[in-house]
Amino acid sequence: MLENIKNFKYNVAIYIRLSKEDADRGYDESESITNQKSLLTEYVKNLGNEYTLVDMYIDPGYTGTNFNRPDFKRMINDINIGKVNMVVTKDLSRLGRDYIETGEYIEKWFPEKNIRYVSVTDGIDTFANNNSNNDIAPFKAILNDMYSKDLSKKIKTALNTKQRQGKWVGAKTPIGYKKDPNDRNKLIIDEEEAKIVRIIFDMASEGKQVGTIKKYLNDNNIPTANGLRYNKDSFWENKTVKQVLRNKVYIGVTEQNKRSRVNYKNRKLRANPEEEWYTVENTHMPIIDKEVFERVQKLEIVQKYDRNEKKHKVLLDGLMFCYECHHKIGVKAKKVGQYYMTCNNYRRYPTLKLCTSHGFSYSKLEELVLNTIRKMFLDLDNKKIELNIKKKQKGNNYKMILKKLYSEITIQKDNLDKMYVDKLNNKISEEMYDRISKKISKEIEEKRRKCTELEELQNKSKEDNDKELEQVIKDFLKMEKPTPELMRVIINRIEIHQDKQVDIQFNFKELNYFLNQDCLI
Repeated sequence: MLENIKNFKYNVAIYIRLSKEDADRGYDESESITNQKSLLTEYVKNLGNEYTLVDMYIDPGYTGTNFNRPDFKRMINDINIGKVNMVVTKDLSRLGRDYIETGEYIEKWFPEKNIRYVSVTDGIDTFANNNSNNDIAPFKAILNDMYSKDLSKKIKTALNTKQRQGKWVGAKTPIGYKKDPNDRNKLIIDEEEAKIVRIIFDMASEGKQVGTIKKYLNDNNIPTANGLRYNKDSFWENKTVKQVLRNKVYIGVTEQNKRSRVNYKNRKLRANPEEEWYTVENTHMPIIDKEVFERVQKLEIVQKYDRNEKKHKVLLDGLMFCYECHHKIGVKAKKVGQYYMTCNNYRRYPTLKLCTSHGFSYSKLEELVLNTIRKMFLDLDNKKIELNIKKKQKGNNYKMILKKLYSEITIQKDNLDKMYVDKLNNKISEEMYDRISKKISKEIEEKRRKCTELEELQNKSKEDNDKELEQVIKDFLKMEKPTPELMRVIINRIEIHQDKQVDIQFNFKELNYFLNQDCLI
């Protein structure tokens, strides 16, 4: 242990993560939650009396490309309040696989908070000077990121192949169906749930309105799928009834790939155009007769609602969410020009007290959001030079890693030449030469492959998000009033607290780093 980290009391946090993909693929047993816990607790125990394990933070089933994980956020909060001053993980990939955000934590956030970070199997210790493993941490982070991207492609290809064949690949099944225990990619009828589906279609066929069907189901305590399967307190909503009435699964048709993730880092789902759907008929037993289903589709109650025909259009529509219950926040007009927000969960079930109204002034929220963004964009516009420097530094990281790899390749090639001379001079046997030369040649080939991938990343980094963000800033600042389309490009979601606090989450990570203030309506 180095002098500068002796005789200092450390409050240690162990962080453990195992993604669902790792578990599904039967990843190396050493990566399991149990084994990570055993390895890390033993490691901390052996450090000595100056180290106290204060808590374990475990995120099972969470991808490393997204840092929005419950126990990771809890650990960050404990760091902020001074409970933790040292973080230990099994390896760097357990902390995260997004090389940009992982680097932000290791190289900026942890040092600013004076947090010591240790990756046990990688030999990384941010408080140990002259540690060569610390120097290659950025390279390891990039490789972890590349692994996630490659894995995402393979999983998506495999899923799309099954979807084209009509095999069910969804995690959840529609109400009325369950997965065949002998074939997890096939649906079979769940008779208890199927009775509810038949009730819904029978009432619709009789001309009952969606609201009437919803009220009947709730008044008669007929459970939703979540209620039946997970014993959760949930209630029927108009949109849930409509989803059942529109779903072709009930006539034996499987429609999949309706939505897909933006990319392997952005877990947000977006709707795919209908021509990209995979529709396969006769994949399973129907619950509803085809003639009944087609007759219901002609009714007005199942027609799709066009948001563009809303009576009151507002700039932030669709971006506002209740912080307490996570449902969307709607907007309604009380007087001409006066709009107020309401939690949709409260609006639908006011007597059940599932949430509070959040009945705040929409106009004040919109003014707050626009002023916050405008101020931030003006600051960022004045910091273009700083952004460009950051961009160049990112490129220099690639150069540094590539230089190191090319240097190692040169050294290994020289070693091969020297070994060949030693073989000619009978200093080493032919068998030893063949064995070692094959190993070194394989390592050289692997390093060349990594160089090719890094060069591609380097070229791509020159065309990264900075240009798009700069264009968005220009578009926003020159508009007297931004359009709803531009606001959706800028903002991911706005969470509104019961105490009027507002959390703005942007689609650009750079903006989330710059927003360091509490907003109140």
